[in-house]
Amino acid sequence: MAAVSPQGREWGPIQAPSLTDLEALATAAFDGLPEEFRTLTGGVQVRIADFPDAEVVEDMRLESEFDILGLFQGIGLAHDSSAAETGRLPNMIWLYRRPILDYWAEHDESLGAIVTHVLVHELGHHFGLSDADMEAIEAAAG
Repeated sequence: MAAVSPQGREWGPIQAPSLTDLEALATAAFDGLPEEFRTLTGGVQVRIADFPDAEVVEDMRLESEFDILGLFQGIGLAHDSSAAETGRLPNMIWLYRRPILDYWAEHDESLGAIVTHVLVHELGHHFGLSDADMEAIEAAAG
């Protein structure tokens, strides 16, 4: 017998969004950004993983792999000219599916809004903004 909600909907076939689903949300979020902003991001790559790897957890001194929703890895635009091009990996933004889903379950926000927020936050790091800079911008925006 299938599990049924009080509204009569069948819950049995419902599954958590997959890595592919989150990638689609991230693509839609990126595509929804102003064109001038997207152009400035250059070749930054967006990747989706279930969790950060052990090295990230250790380097950032996280208590748990659930303590981070996304990460910018690379050389931000503000520091780009100070680094040699040879052997440099492309700039990447990581979105971590399981921590994002955990956050979603505990907050009254849409999954799309959360993915957009995390993506824009990590793009802010790509542009050389600190967490404090981004918090000030968000506070000023209301």
